[in-house]
Amino acid sequence: VIPSMRSLTAEEYVEAFKTFLGHSTEHQCMDEFNKEELPNIMAGGTGLHPLDLPIAARGELLHPAGGDLKMIRILQAAHPGVSVDNEIVEPNPKHVAAYKELVNQAPDLQNVSFIWHQLTSSEYEQQVKEKGAHKKFDFIHMIQMLYRVEDIPNTIKFFHSRLDHHGKLLIIILSDSSGWATLWKKYRDCLPSTDSGHYITSNGITDILKRLGFEYRVFEFPSGWDITECFIEGDPVGGLMMDFLTGTKNFLGTAPPGLRQRLQEALCQPECSSKKDGRIIFSNNLSMIVVES
Repeated sequence: VIPSMRSLTAEEYVEAFKTFLGHSTEHQCMDEFNKEELPNIMAGGTGLHPLDLPIAARGELLHPAGGDLKMIRILQAAHPGVSVDNEIVEPNPKHVAAYKELVNQAPDLQNVSFIWHQLTSSEYEQQVKEKGAHKKFDFIHMIQMLYRVEDIPNTIKFFHSRLDHHGKLLIIILSDSSGWATLWKKYRDCLPSTDSGHYITSNGITDILKRLGFEYRVFEFPSGWDITECFIEGDPVGGLMMDFLTGTKNFLGTAPPGLRQRLQEALCQPECSSKKDGRIIFSNNLSMIVVES
């Protein structure tokens, strides 16, 4: 009997996500943005209470810590001597613990205070509204997290309302030029119903920002994900990558053969992937959207 298909648990998701990170240029892509564009973006803030606000996300459950600390260092370089208040919103206790560990190992973060909220973004929003907190922030970022939010327009609106004068909201999301966008729009029937979340890409976010009347700029950065192992029968790494791609536990072992074949064929389409040195590289292009206060 073939076991039935089911969604990944949080722990299984983390494991599948690690294989994605290990075979993609997602982190390098973000580093490039941090180096090339972020210093200019940060320099515009008032610098009185710079804030970094990573929020729990599909995809980037493992991103926040390392990436955040890099952003804080850029912030400090743009505003030397200014103290940084950093609030973190993250529901997974493992990620909070990992982040705290990284902070403990970073002696250069002298002027930075950390406040931890082990909450989802909607729980955090509710807490802020109940407390009637009026603290405003210079910089808020949402890295690859809007796929897992109940109400995207309201979430953006809420965090935008927390920006100080001249503050910036950074949204990092998959680009419409990515293979994900093609997969989600053109080949959605190849994805199992166990894949929960919003199939939203950059254009969906900019449409919301236009409706809200917010000013924004979009920076596009290329990124690739080597999915060659997904096509090697019985390959454990390929299996985990397909789990990540579909949000499904043991997709290759539990999906009907027809569905599996259709998805593998879709992944090879030129608008999803390219071939390089005999490897299949799925387009993982990212959009960095900077929203003005």
